[in-house]
Amino acid sequence: MAEAAVPSRRRRISRGAILKRILAVTVAGLALYGVAPKLGQVLGDWPRLRDIKPGWFAVMAATESTSLVCMCAVQRIATQEHRWAPFFHSYLVGNAVSELVPGGAATSAALQYEMILHEGVPPGRAASGLTAGSLIIFGTLLLLNVLTLPLVVLGVSVPTTLMAAAWISVVLLLGIVLIGALALRGDRFLTGVGRAAQWIVNKVRRPSPPVDDLPKRLLAQRTAVAMAVGGHWWQALLAAAGKWVFDYLTLVFALAAVGSRPNVALVLAAYSAASLLGQIPLTPGGLGVVEAGLTGTLALIGVDGGAAVLATLAYRLFNYWLYLPAGLVALILHRRSAHSRGAAAV
Repeated sequence: MAEAAVPSRRRRISRGAILKRILAVTVAGLALYGVAPKLGQVLGDWPRLRDIKPGWFAVMAATESTSLVCMCAVQRIATQEHRWAPFFHSYLVGNAVSELVPGGAATSAALQYEMILHEGVPPGRAASGLTAGSLIIFGTLLLLNVLTLPLVVLGVSVPTTLMAAAWISVVLLLGIVLIGALALRGDRFLTGVGRAAQWIVNKVRRPSPPVDDLPKRLLAQRTAVAMAVGGHWWQALLAAAGKWVFDYLTLVFALAAVGSRPNVALVLAAYSAASLLGQIPLTPGGLGVVEAGLTGTLALIGVDGGAAVLATLAYRLFNYWLYLPAGLVALILHRRSAHSRGAAAV
């Protein structure tokens, strides 16, 4: 009887997985249908990329590459691994999968885990490290949005120069490390943040049962992250901040490349909002959603419509499209590395 129950249970799991995938594909299809006009407008500007001077492409490639290095550095620190290659390979391949498959975030995470196992990272450290890395990266994005709010609410006027963007980036890096240190090194600050967030959540969803354990859950997640990064906590925070800050600078340079120099603080607000929106798994890699959100918010802060569309396309060329062939190259390199390890073991 027990043996007969196993196939039935497997069928139930399989049917559930199929239904989830169908739902993800349906949601992605509806979302893409909704943003198709804006996505078509952005992609329709592809020939205009020739109007951008080659030097700007080199600068954007440098900032986006630095963002990638920072992302892999977070995972490397959290898994307590000295090698870089497993994380470049797994992240690029996993990221490419998440940008192609509806609801591909879970598939991407599982794929990254399997890939770094094949490259010799111990299972325990791989699981805890990737989880901790994801928490640090997402927490840093939330913090970036919080730090941006005062600039928007107070209407802070910031010069439109690239030097101003550089100074804002330095302030963000230091601010994120400082606040992250408060969260990692003591309970009082994070408990206060959890209580404030819990109060807001309960006010927003008042008809529903109140949430009463948010501070406790935040502390538990913080403890898991602190155990993973150990004494390298400040390097992990700095790298996590760098992942978003250098990606933001790619957008700043894309705007400069098309001749637009808006208030860089407002550009930061537009970038933060679009990046947070892109975390919602409506479409693969936020395709269409990010384009629509970014062009809309850039227009709101005074960027000319044509410049906003072209700058968004140039930014997404490095933030989205070039990651696809990079993922294929990384997969080939990973297979060679795994084959070499297997041959050496024999």
